[in-house]
Amino acid sequence: MSISISHLSKKYGEQTVLNDINFEIGEGEVVGFLGPNGAGKTTTMKILTGALSYSTGSVKVCGMEVSNNQLKTSSLIGYLPEQNPLYTDMYVKEFLLFVAETYHLGKEKDKRVEELIDKVGLRPEFHKKIGQLSKGYRQRVGLAQALIPNPKVLILDEPTTGLDPNQLEEIRSLIRQIGKDKTVLLSTHIMQEIKAICNRVIVINKAEIVADYPDISKINLFNEENLHFEVEFAEAVKPESLQKLESITAVQPVSEKRFTIIASTDIREIIFDFAVRSNNKILTINSVERSMEDVFRELTK
Repeated sequence: MSISISHLSKKYGEQTVLNDINFEIGEGEVVGFLGPNGAGKTTTMKILTGALSYSTGSVKVCGMEVSNNQLKTSSLIGYLPEQNPLYTDMYVKEFLLFVAETYHLGKEKDKRVEELIDKVGLRPEFHKKIGQLSKGYRQRVGLAQALIPNPKVLILDEPTTGLDPNQLEEIRSLIRQIGKDKTVLLSTHIMQEIKAICNRVIVINKAEIVADYPDISKINLFNEENLHFEVEFAEAVKPESLQKLESITAVQPVSEKRFTIIASTDIREIIFDFAVRSNNKILTINSVERSMEDVFRELTK
């Protein structure tokens, strides 16, 4: 396993910021670490990098316990924190060469930096000072510095915060490309990020892991084929009678006459036929488009 966390807990005084969390991430997985602000995402990531100690539990990177092998595990991790720390008075290439020196790459440093300038799309801006770059290009510099040691594990903490739509898509595309040959753990509270980049999602809420979905394409919450309808009848209807109808997967009563219905296909004709057979009338029937925010609330409620 690239990452293995077992019974990990972390406290600051009396405040518990991680409560007995457990998960493993295998080689080549691109995993979204989803949760609201303050859920424990950044704390978990800092512990993985060795920047924070932990109260109890086990944290392993590539089979090595982080607390006992901090130098070795750090060399296997590329880390882009939420607040991307860069030397803004340095030129892009100058900064990346400086970072390469800290990894003792020797004669390989120039070749490695040139490769990464091209890989992350910095060639048009590499002659500028970092302070002159847009937020999107600064994020590219941050990704490049995280990739300099050619890490096996890449940890990205809110990598697209503050980007405009064009920059957003460019960085997402870059992360997808990087994820083809590295294990990636990506923290976010943005649902679109999960769908756009990840093949698995781990959900953390109030310091605890509340869900782990190995394949997001199979999660009903992400499945766009699950349609939502709001239906109101003139007379009361028993929920179980609706549940028996073809293509309906869930019935959520709002009142004895109003329901939210989840179905695998458009069931409006089926509902009309049901009303006729039941000698009832339909007052309203509407298809409801669920937003990403709705999905987020369901995952972290």
